[in-house]
Amino acid sequence: MYQIQLSKPCTAYFIGIGGISMSGFAELLSDAGFSVKGSDANKSKITEHLSSLGITVFYGQKAENITSDIDFVVYTAAIHPDNPEFEAAKSLGLPMMERAEMVGQVMKNYTNAIGVSGTHGKTTATSMLTHIFLSAKKDPTISVGGILDAIHGNIRIGHSENFITEACEYTNSFLKFHPTAGIILNVDADHLDFFKDLDDIRNSFRAFAELLPNDGVLVINSDIEKIETITGNLSCKIITFGLEKSADYQAKDIEFDADGCGSFELVRHGNPTGIRIRLSVIGSHNIANALSVIALAEYYDIPMETIKEGLLAFRGTERRFEQKGSFQGVTVIDDYAHHPTEIAATLKAAERFPHKHLWCVFQPHTYSRTRALLHEFAEALSLAENVILTDIYAAREPDPGDISSRNLAEELKKLGKDASYFSDFEEIKKFLLKKCINGDLLITMGAGNVVTIGEELIEK
Repeated sequence: MYQIQLSKPCTAYFIGIGGISMSGFAELLSDAGFSVKGSDANKSKITEHLSSLGITVFYGQKAENITSDIDFVVYTAAIHPDNPEFEAAKSLGLPMMERAEMVGQVMKNYTNAIGVSGTHGKTTATSMLTHIFLSAKKDPTISVGGILDAIHGNIRIGHSENFITEACEYTNSFLKFHPTAGIILNVDADHLDFFKDLDDIRNSFRAFAELLPNDGVLVINSDIEKIETITGNLSCKIITFGLEKSADYQAKDIEFDADGCGSFELVRHGNPTGIRIRLSVIGSHNIANALSVIALAEYYDIPMETIKEGLLAFRGTERRFEQKGSFQGVTVIDDYAHHPTEIAATLKAAERFPHKHLWCVFQPHTYSRTRALLHEFAEALSLAENVILTDIYAAREPDPGDISSRNLAEELKKLGKDASYFSDFEEIKKFLLKKCINGDLLITMGAGNVVTIGEELIEK
């Protein structure tokens, strides 16, 4: 197996270099002195940025782009074996690795390689941890799944022993990682187009936990059902956090300010500390996220005042309860929530945000998820006063013809909630302009392109 060594630069080729994660790691290797090349289908701001760094970017994937001077090739999961560059690299016998394998290879170069996992909240918790490490002046290298203002993007290249990244369970990609420390925020039924059931997902997180070395640490949510199937007989140190069940790190006297941002007293090993933690993001779910990163930060001996400073400075990432602006006195929020648990957490948090009426425009993400969790989606969405549904965002899936947003509207009506469905974004905008009044709160929600509805309303 080929091993990337940052201390020994060579020539790397990225098939699909314009992707949000691929581009970040291409930049990281280039900064380390590697000669980096790659290809993408189209020119973008990302590829133009890479070119400005001296990285060679080809547009269109052609066999002649792959030359014998390349030392290894990285490709995304979207690249198929019949891709001409993939075929050319194979025929030349070049070492090849999928993106997740490459991330794992990079992690081996850091003494402290932290993987933040969980069905929900990875981007937020990774961003919170980033703020704390930056406040502590630990010069971390960061890879985060969203745009974070503190690092001006999704990648930060540090020059220390600290590396922090999200660790996603989908297709078991995080099992290719090499963490020395890990966080498991939660375990929920999701990605059922890949996993068989919740037990299968739980087994995947167990396998992730087993990657941690004997002298490593796992920070895990004690509220996870059947947590012992993940933590039982692990050789690494285990630190728990939670909002409900007994844990090493807990919160008491939880309060929310006028904007819905939380604060709480930290309880450590059952003992109130008198330490008040204040957050600049809303919702109970973010108190749980904060507990996880506090636990890990203290494991690394970061002073509490620095932890508090970092958490207070974190004001969210792009598409996580992001305030976009307003139209005719209506506040527009955008949120990436695309699973019932995430939707419920966001809508509960929104209840504490100043508003007259709450409107939620939801775009379901993937047919398989919508079908598998149809009733759960309806229950979560019923927390909003007014629900508008778009067509399902297909993402990676073909339309099976047996599930649509109309089915979700019917489920909502069974719960006594009148949901409106529109197949056209323009019709949704016209409806909202007519129905929303000054002081209302509008949330566009989903992992697809629903964000454009709110953005275009603001521009009117």
